[in-house]
Amino acid sequence: MIFTNSKSSSFKAEFSELLGRGKMDIESVTVIVGNIISEIKTDKDEALKRHIAKFDKWTPLKDEDLKISTESMKKAYDNIDEKLKSSLHLAYDRIKSYHEKQKPKSWFDTEANGTILGQKVTPVDSAGLYIPGGKAAYPSSLLMNVIPAQVAGVENIVVCTPTPDNEPNELLLAACHLCGVSDVYKVGGASAIAAMAYGTQSIPRVDVITGPGNIFVATAKKMVFGDVNIDMIAGPSEIGILADDSANASHMAIDMLSQAEHDEMASSILITPSQKLADEVKAELENWLLKLPRQEIARRSIEERGAIIVTSDMDEAVELMNQIAPEHLEVATMSPFELLGAIKHAGAIFLGHNTPEAIGDYVAGPNHTLPTGGTAKFYSPLGVENFMKKSSIISFSKSAINEIGEECALIANTEGLTAHELSVRVRLSN
Repeated sequence: MIFTNSKSSSFKAEFSELLGRGKMDIESVTVIVGNIISEIKTDKDEALKRHIAKFDKWTPLKDEDLKISTESMKKAYDNIDEKLKSSLHLAYDRIKSYHEKQKPKSWFDTEANGTILGQKVTPVDSAGLYIPGGKAAYPSSLLMNVIPAQVAGVENIVVCTPTPDNEPNELLLAACHLCGVSDVYKVGGASAIAAMAYGTQSIPRVDVITGPGNIFVATAKKMVFGDVNIDMIAGPSEIGILADDSANASHMAIDMLSQAEHDEMASSILITPSQKLADEVKAELENWLLKLPRQEIARRSIEERGAIIVTSDMDEAVELMNQIAPEHLEVATMSPFELLGAIKHAGAIFLGHNTPEAIGDYVAGPNHTLPTGGTAKFYSPLGVENFMKKSSIISFSKSAINEIGEECALIANTEGLTAHELSVRVRLSN
């Protein structure tokens, strides 16, 4: 773990390492992913079966074996604990309520000369959602991807998730039933992305693909972008924490570990002007690690990609965190809203001592599919707009084209586009 002070002679090099935390060696798997995509394009379902046998260790005998039945989803839903079922419904309702507020509206504006300008917003026809299912299965990710697509009005939703040894996660199936999705396929990795991008006999082609995944999934999304739209290219999970003396060191340590337990590549970064807090958090990390079932994963993450930085003041802490642009940012200070204006780059911002990042993963309402590796500088969280597109609306009256048509024709003439020019001039009055 990097444990440093911003005034340290080695700080520049150490901070540069943090800024590069999200870099994925996509080039190293590009050839492999390219071959997978090519096979799916050519052999379709037969290629899917081969890839499932190779990577998930079971062999679909028929095309129908690729799809999860709605009956099995309902059975899984019926069998889950009632308290857990209630919790999932709470999460569903809060996520839906939040995303309904995001839905953009079509609009029109009129001018005195009869011009009508506007924007028409419509959903895409189909969406493909990738839900991880390898090391762990995340029903919450299903909710976070399905619900904004449904709120947007997408008619055809396809879900792909890997099922090692042909054993789908029961809680994931229950979440599928809760969300009302019926087209769920037991396909993972780059194969799933290619299948949704180009279509097979079983899996229909979609217009947009969303959802997190490993380096093979991320690379495949990057390679199919342009043939379909994608949400973002997400890397390992991460958390940044801004804290002052008012923060509880034990809380800060377990919050850092809430990301570290995801996988060994996750990053947890605390920046504080308090040396006392920094020392206490470092000690608390070890105390908490000993209590975690996923201790080995979390420990490696903290040791190799964790950091605690002590700054001269909170202004410097915020400046450094803006450069990091974390996926999740907790602001654990006495007056967190006072810092909000200075925070420029973060996927999601958690304000106050009672707002751990985990509350946003499940029940707060905002989406937990977020930009990683510093891409919060230009990407936004997954939302309803990822499943919608906009069309410009233009209508000119005779009076309107007479009023500004000459200027349009002049610009077209200057660009040497004669037909453009004449298509306007033939409509102008003498």
